[in-house]
Amino acid sequence: MEILRYAAFTDRPDGGNPAGVVLDADGLAAHEMQAIAADLGYAESAFLSDRLPGRATVRYFAPEAEIPFCGHATIATGVALAEREGPGTLALSTPVGVLALTTDRVNDRLVASLETVDPWVEGIDADCRADLLRHLRLAEEDLSADLPVLLSFAGNIHPIVPVRDAGVLRALDYDYDGLKTLMAAQGWGATVAVVHRIGPDVFEARNPFPPGGVREDPATGSAAASLGAYLRARDELVPPATLTVHQGADVGRPSLITVGIPEAGGLTVSGGAVRITA
Repeated sequence: MEILRYAAFTDRPDGGNPAGVVLDADGLAAHEMQAIAADLGYAESAFLSDRLPGRATVRYFAPEAEIPFCGHATIATGVALAEREGPGTLALSTPVGVLALTTDRVNDRLVASLETVDPWVEGIDADCRADLLRHLRLAEEDLSADLPVLLSFAGNIHPIVPVRDAGVLRALDYDYDGLKTLMAAQGWGATVAVVHRIGPDVFEARNPFPPGGVREDPATGSAAASLGAYLRARDELVPPATLTVHQGADVGRPSLITVGIPEAGGLTVSGGAVRITA
């Protein structure tokens, strides 16, 4: 068994979000995958099994828990496979459904794209919203006047928390233990997407990830897709549209995520990945 290491949503090994990738996980038990993910210490790792031509099964593990879906580890997996077998399309069975994973060569780089499951967006209970802001150490005056706090799902449930300016985003310093307890109680197993709009279709994001045992995720494909679904549901963008999300600079790993937003159905998350060799 070979444990590969890739940085996704970047073109450099010290950028993006690192992911472990195991392309031959047949025979590994869940506790063994969990142990590998914990040893790597990356936000998530992907484990492929039941590989047949054109399809495979994948499971995702953070250092402390199994995660239903992970965008950056899927992108890393697509690039890892394409480097060995050439670009193509794979039907990927995940805990949230079957996803189409496509890898193409673009300007001499391999770029992977995944199509999410159908998303949904809904409101958040007032008391839960108050607890969320308290643990994020955000006040009402820190929030965007135009974009509300909502829940959005495109594989994982992400609270979307838009803030009023870049200064609020830069100063984010949340209560790790309190947020972890709240997210466990609510069944939110992924990240909170704290975002700031810097253009009609361009956002900055920071993603606390205490359910996985990670202080902050450098690039979160599922959160970017959920943000795209949020914007579509609110008619903030006119589909078909492309959303660009900048993330990771605050933790020293700048990342770039692209989300294709069609008129309906799943969204397409795209990015490159590079092997980490050191």
